[in-house]
Amino acid sequence: MGSLGSLNSINEEELLIQNVSEIYNNLSILESLKPSKDVNSLFTQLVQTCIPPSPIDVTKLSVTDQGIRSELIRLCGEAEGLLEAHYSSLLGAYDNPLDHITTFPYYTNYVKLGRLEYTILSNYITNSNPNHIAFIGSGPMPLTSIVLASNHLKTTTFHNYDIDVSANALASKLVSADPDLSNRMLFHDTDIMDVTNGLYDYEVVFLAALVGLNKADKRKVIDHLAKHMSPGSLLMLRSAHGARGFLYPIVEPSDLPGFEVLAVFHPMDEVINSVLVARKIKNKELQY
Repeated sequence: MGSLGSLNSINEEELLIQNVSEIYNNLSILESLKPSKDVNSLFTQLVQTCIPPSPIDVTKLSVTDQGIRSELIRLCGEAEGLLEAHYSSLLGAYDNPLDHITTFPYYTNYVKLGRLEYTILSNYITNSNPNHIAFIGSGPMPLTSIVLASNHLKTTTFHNYDIDVSANALASKLVSADPDLSNRMLFHDTDIMDVTNGLYDYEVVFLAALVGLNKADKRKVIDHLAKHMSPGSLLMLRSAHGARGFLYPIVEPSDLPGFEVLAVFHPMDEVINSVLVARKIKNKELQY
């Protein structure tokens, strides 16, 4: 029975890799990843293929499949940016863009993810309403900041960092008509690797899933945060688990030197990202 179970899981893995590879091949020949019927259909297929719980360890794939995974994460990042920019532009044309924000196709996922992250955060934060939170890699549609600021952290100032000036311009237009959020949502056209002393001011730092598309780049950012964040402050990271690792980079607790990992949460529903929360270790405890 045991060998039959393991055989089934091997067949399931092979089928999963076959399906993912096929979708990747179809995506890679598209001329553009801007929202369109073909793009939307292929990414929907990809998400539906990767969402069911799977025992697969994507970090142990063959070299060829690892290459496909790396390319898929890059394509997902590009497509996500284009999708957000498309909807942010559409919403920005309204007098009150936030009145229409539910038209963004993944809005309810962000509401769920925001509730989950706030619940996790509230277990560990010393101040129930932090004064300043940084979100790194906020993009043209900074929905995490908007959801948290609107629904959960109603006095906190959110500092949104993105190196893409046009993304920040679109994002700031979304909140400009809202008298409360326009005061509490700030946008910085800055590479976070250039921010040193400023990081000390944040009680919580969020790191978007697509900042650092591979382990080496992600580690560079994490190490920079470990060096410059305030001791005792919290880092919230997005990761992925199982087959969802074809969509987003995976962050392991071992990727966080300088931090004490407090919790790891793997959603099983349509919220794709796993969440890690870690506390910056006080400098005297740092062991490099």
